[in-house]
Amino acid sequence: MSWTPGTARTARRIAAAAAVGGGGITALGAATYGLLLAEAMLARWIVGRPHGTEGPPSDGVYGAFDGDPIRMVMLGDSISVGLGTTDPAETPGVLIASSLAVVAERPVWLTVLGRSGAASAELDEQVDRALGTGPEIAVIFIGANDVTTQTPPAQAVRHLQKAVRRLRAAGAEVVVGTCPDLGTVRPIAQPLRWVTRRWSRQLAAAQTVAVVEAGGRTVAFADLLGHEFTANPGEMFGPDRYHPSVQGYLQVAYAVLPSVGSALGLWPEPRPQRSESIYLAAAMAAEEPGTEVSATRVAGRATGPHGRWVTMFRRRPGAPSDAA
Repeated sequence: MSWTPGTARTARRIAAAAAVGGGGITALGAATYGLLLAEAMLARWIVGRPHGTEGPPSDGVYGAFDGDPIRMVMLGDSISVGLGTTDPAETPGVLIASSLAVVAERPVWLTVLGRSGAASAELDEQVDRALGTGPEIAVIFIGANDVTTQTPPAQAVRHLQKAVRRLRAAGAEVVVGTCPDLGTVRPIAQPLRWVTRRWSRQLAAAQTVAVVEAGGRTVAFADLLGHEFTANPGEMFGPDRYHPSVQGYLQVAYAVLPSVGSALGLWPEPRPQRSESIYLAAAMAAEEPGTEVSATRVAGRATGPHGRWVTMFRRRPGAPSDAA
């Protein structure tokens, strides 16, 4: 794994600011961020919106099985709705729901409540609607728009943590796909592509801390949308060079599916598991594709000298489990 101690320190600072209601901490300087915003706006002008702003309607019951359906909700941004796809079967929500139904041998009732362009501040409204469905599992993809809308990381993390806590209090399991690596977006030129990469991964690390503290688990998207997308941009990106292609969404869904199954007790946990302090694990996970982070105990204790103990392991598509 490639990571820097600075990411762990930044994650700790952002999480601390979120806990006390702070919002002013930023991962990068204001002047640099102003340049980043200008570059992002230029990139959006270049690519336009060939997909519109809506994903295909995907609500419904999936899986031809008997029994009460598992109630699943998808929350978050354009990735959660599968923006750019035309067939509901190609969206990450339906891919996860259909596969989960096979694993559980039960139907899955999917409700997609995410919205293209949504930032973390909009999760509160989405959770309001989600709680009306009595969800058993909630999947959240969020973070990219917090970067492009200049949302202070501590503020974004606070909204996400509140959403996870509300869902967990209602009895739902929660899996969060953390902020993707915006440094892979080709219309954003260097050196600001490097800036977006750093910002995205620091936010992802802070999201991991907040989600685990709230009782959820995370799956890192950074390198999932980094190495694979950088290596095969024509295959993994859609026509706007910003959102995933059908193959890209398949990669996203398969990275998250094992964590969804594990959260529901339907998928075996990898052995042996690797335990780390939460800040170190968050920094490491932000650099490694598909790495899941969830709370654990060491010698019967939930916390150690450097914060909460967590388990981290790498999930790989096509295999029931794979330890880090």
